[in-house]
Amino acid sequence: MNIEFPEKTVIVTGAAHGFGRCIALAFAQRGAEVWACDILTDELVETKEKCRELPGQCAVRTVDVTDREAVFAFVEKATGKSGRVDILVNNVGGVLGQVGRPLEEISPRDWEVIFKVNVTGAFYFAQAAVPSMKAARYGRIVNISSGAGLGVSLTGIQAYASAKAAQIGLTRQLAHELGPWGITVNNIAPGFVRSNPTTERQWESYGEEGQKALIEKFALKRLGKPEDIAHGALFFASDYAGWITGQVLPINGGKL
Repeated sequence: MNIEFPEKTVIVTGAAHGFGRCIALAFAQRGAEVWACDILTDELVETKEKCRELPGQCAVRTVDVTDREAVFAFVEKATGKSGRVDILVNNVGGVLGQVGRPLEEISPRDWEVIFKVNVTGAFYFAQAAVPSMKAARYGRIVNISSGAGLGVSLTGIQAYASAKAAQIGLTRQLAHELGPWGITVNNIAPGFVRSNPTTERQWESYGEEGQKALIEKFALKRLGKPEDIAHGALFFASDYAGWITGQVLPINGGKL
C-alpha cells in the first residue's frame, strides 16, 4: 500500500512533540505541504527543522487552539497558497499539567480548560477548514482522542475522559453532516504511548511493578510508538479510506 500526499495541504495541531510531531513528519515525508501549530514555539521550530530534509514542506506557527480568531487566521494562512485545506489532523490535547484528584476538589476552571483544548479547539479548526473542503467537495478530518474516551482514563482526570468522549461524539456528528460534500471525519483512540513529557512522568509514576502490569494488559505485550498513531492518521487521510467515516480506530496493542 503506497500512500503519498503530493500537492495536498495538511494542518496538524499540537505538533511540537509526541504524536503531533510524528504525524507532521509522516505527511512531509510523503510530499505534503504541512502547516503545523502549537503553543510551544521552541519545540515547534524543532519539528520544522526535522522536516527540512523531507520531500514535503513544513510551515509552523504558534497558535492557541482555544482562541477562535487565531485559529481562523492560521487556517486562512494555510489555505492561501493552494486555495484549500485537504487534510486536518486535530491532535492537540492533553491534561494540561493536571493530576487525578477527587471529584469534589475539581474547580470550574480545571474542568473547562481541558474541554477547551481537547474539544473546542477541534471544533474551531473544523469550522475554519470546512468551507474550503466543501468548495472542493473533498476533505479528510482526523481527530486524535484517547482510549480514555472509550473507557476510563489511567490519569483519573474526570474532565480528560469526558472531553475525549465528547470529541468522539463530535467526530460522529460531523461525519454525518459533512459526508454529502465528500468529507470524511474519523477518530483515532491511542492507548498508552510514551510520547511526550506528560506521558514520561506518568510512566515513571507507575514504578517497575506498575509498568510491568500495564504492559501485561496489551495483547502484544509491549508499548506502542508515536509512529503507530501516525500510520493510522495516514490511512484515514488517504484514498484507501475514502468510504470510511464516523469511525473510531483504537490503536492500543490489543488492550484487554
